[in-house]
Amino acid sequence: MATNPLHIIVRSLSTSSVKQQLIKPPIQIFGLEGRYATALYSAATKLKQLETVESELIKFQGTLKTDKKLNEFINDPSLKRPLKVEALKQVASTMKMSPPTANLVGLLAENGRLKNLNAIINSFKAIMSAHRGEIPCEVTTAKPLDDATKQELQAALKSFAKKGENILLQTKVDPNIIGGMIVSIGDKYVDMSIASKIKKLL
Repeated sequence: MATNPLHIIVRSLSTSSVKQQLIKPPIQIFGLEGRYATALYSAATKLKQLETVESELIKFQGTLKTDKKLNEFINDPSLKRPLKVEALKQVASTMKMSPPTANLVGLLAENGRLKNLNAIINSFKAIMSAHRGEIPCEVTTAKPLDDATKQELQAALKSFAKKGENILLQTKVDPNIIGGMIVSIGDKYVDMSIASKIKKLL
């Protein structure tokens, strides 16, 4: 039977001031990545280290992109788990990771789940974005938007946000849509491109 990462992470960080009950994140992410990220969110919340953990994970994610040897070591299936556990303990110590972050990395090594590390970090980042009330919004246009148009768009998109929420706007350029725009905000998707209108006419 597979070990439940939620209970292991919380239990391993348990102290007199840290209760066993899990704290639910602002959004639910499914799958193995979601379970690990949720457990980490709960543990880090109880220890009041959410921002610290997020910063450490982002730093570690960046290190894995630049340090090819470490990346290859983590993803090498031929290496024994105990070797990876000990090596990552040293990495956590060198990078001065907080207990929740170090515990996550060690647990993934023990369970042979290091290949899921990047996805788990991304899931945790998504939870933290929701924790801050950020709503991801991607707008695709045929040509780059000027600053004035971006400001108008940002103001128009605010109507989708509730009190305490912020629109996190990202813009993309795709000449294939010809004109107009495609807007993806939260779980909503609106295609107002000229290309899609042409397709409907054909």
